[in-house]
This record gives sequence, structure tokens and C-alpha cells, in this order.
Amino acid sequence: MPQRLFGTATVDVDDEGFMTDFAQWTREVAAAIAKEVGIAELTPAYWKVIDFMHKEFKETGQVPSIRKLNKSGVISTKELYALFPGGPAKNAAKIAGMKKPEGCV
Repeated sequence: MPQRLFGTATVDVDDEGFMTDFAQWTREVAAAIAKEVGIAELTPAYWKVIDFMHKEFKETGQVPSIRKLNKSGVISTKELYALFPGGPAKNAAKIAGMKKPEGCV
């Protein structure tokens, strides 16, 4: 299994760079992944999304979809696309240390 160094942490990833072991995720890892996808700093708006995704993942075992995020009231679809341009579900999941969401190309 491939591994990547994010900050000072070495984590297991799949062929597309998504973490395969959620237990290896830390805020430092998230910040390093964010920089890799073009996000300079994780502001409180990003952490709201990431925290919601973690809560949902722990409760259901599933990576929440854009629709689920929007219906949660945590963030609107427009805001989500503004925070995570070029693939909000994919980039949010990657930064949150989760597998690639189903249905993402």
C-alpha cells in the first residue's frame, strides 16, 4: 500500500492519494492535504464542513454527499463550491481523511 508524508505524518493512501486509514488523520495532516489541493489555510468555515463530515462518518460509516452536507444546514451548495472549487465532495473528503466519495470521477 502506498504511503505519503503530510507534514510530519506518514499515512497510508490509495492510488489517488485518499487516506485508507481514518485513524491516521490529524489536523496537521488535513492542513498539509489542503495545501496540496490549493487551499492555503483551513479557516473556521472549512472546519465546520470537516467536523460535520467526521460526525456523519462516525455515525454512518459513509462519506457524506454534497446533498447531505447541503441538507444539514452546515453549508449551502454555493458556499461549498466556493470553499472547495474543482470538486467539493472529493476535496472535502480528501482533506477530512476519508475515502473518495462514491460517484466522484
